[in-house]
Amino acid sequence: MKKAILCVDDEHMILASLRDQLSNYFGDRYLYEFAESAEEAWEIIEEFEEDAVSILIIVSDWLMPGVKGDEFLIELHQRFPKTIKVMLTGQADEDAIQRAEEEANLYCYMAKPWEKETLLTTLESALAKA
Repeated sequence: MKKAILCVDDEHMILASLRDQLSNYFGDRYLYEFAESAEEAWEIIEEFEEDAVSILIIVSDWLMPGVKGDEFLIELHQRFPKTIKVMLTGQADEDAIQRAEEEANLYCYMAKPWEKETLLTTLESALAKA
């Protein structure tokens, strides 16, 4: 089964940066997908389900149009409890982070701007548990 990492952020520059960092670090070990909203992420998730692709990690922003990151991750956790969830944001409030930790089994919260090495080692340790 193919394995994927999905990143969700409404800022194109953030997604481009994540794409470069992930593909340079992990190479072709995983598929990488990028969504600019929770709605777009669900479309990708459904396509992956149809194609028997397993999403190992979702890296999501918090402040996005429509659905906030914590709400998205909680709903995701209800449907895919084994998917590792990481929140990467500069704007989440403490309540949202706590809610995601309690209701979405949030693996890690990281603030923007992030340290590339910290992000990559965090994802690598999460993937070792996947």
